[in-house]
Amino acid sequence: MFPAENLRDWRGENVIDPDGEKIGDLEAVYVDTATDEPLFATVRIGFIGRHRLIFVPLLGATVTPKAVRVRYDKKLAGNAPAIDLDGELAATEEPAVFAHYGLPYEMGATRRLARR
Repeated sequence: MFPAENLRDWRGENVIDPDGEKIGDLEAVYVDTATDEPLFATVRIGFIGRHRLIFVPLLGATVTPKAVRVRYDKKLAGNAPAIDLDGELAATEEPAVFAHYGLPYEMGATRRLARR
């Protein structure tokens, strides 16, 4: 896995699925608060005036010369939990993000995800 600080350099670059289809543009990286490892990217999708940010796992993601390639297809990602462009993920919504992709989520006293 690549460090979160390097992935931040890719803000605005394409996020593509395994088939090379563009999902959207990388907006931010969310890290695991326990390990500081990148877990999800928020990806800007939509049309002018109707953009939103979806959450896409970074597990197994790779960087190509012009994009970040994730392991999840465009359709699955497009149906993922979303927030407004200026929104914030509520702690109570974190489990739904993990569940959408079939990833395990451990409840704890603190948040699991933090934007970096």
